[in-house]
Amino acid sequence: MDELDLIDRKIVAELMQDATLPVASIADKVGLSQTPCWKRIQKLESSGVLTARVALGDPQRLGFGLTVFVGIEAPDHSAAWRESFSNAVQTIPQIMEVYRMAGEMDYLLHIAVPDMAAYDGLYKRLTDAVPIKNVTSYFAMERMKYTTAYPVDTKTR
Repeated sequence: MDELDLIDRKIVAELMQDATLPVASIADKVGLSQTPCWKRIQKLESSGVLTARVALGDPQRLGFGLTVFVGIEAPDHSAAWRESFSNAVQTIPQIMEVYRMAGEMDYLLHIAVPDMAAYDGLYKRLTDAVPIKNVTSYFAMERMKYTTAYPVDTKTR
């Protein structure tokens, strides 16, 4: 999909704030009737602009009281190692996000676990699954800001 027009950007912004909004409500907020709004939402989904509609959970209330960001330094940069690493992180559901990075660390992981003992078990599982040159763990003490909504421009350009 090419660049989004103003109405598409407004629809995306509304859905990122609350995906449970009825189409009628979204249509009203963006200045469309229901059918054209629904067709735009379907087009945004089929083109991959909207990738999912989900409910967000509170990690504390779900028993995931420890957030850890882990920097990984790879022992080598071969395709075989990357594939092994990718397979290993895919099998550990507590690893919420994985990014391949530029700079001193090769990969950055976002991990959610109940406590330090659970993190230690995850650490051992990961390091047993694939050789790693260096692991640096950063433990979050407080989540000061959190959003899943990208700051889509909803103003005319």
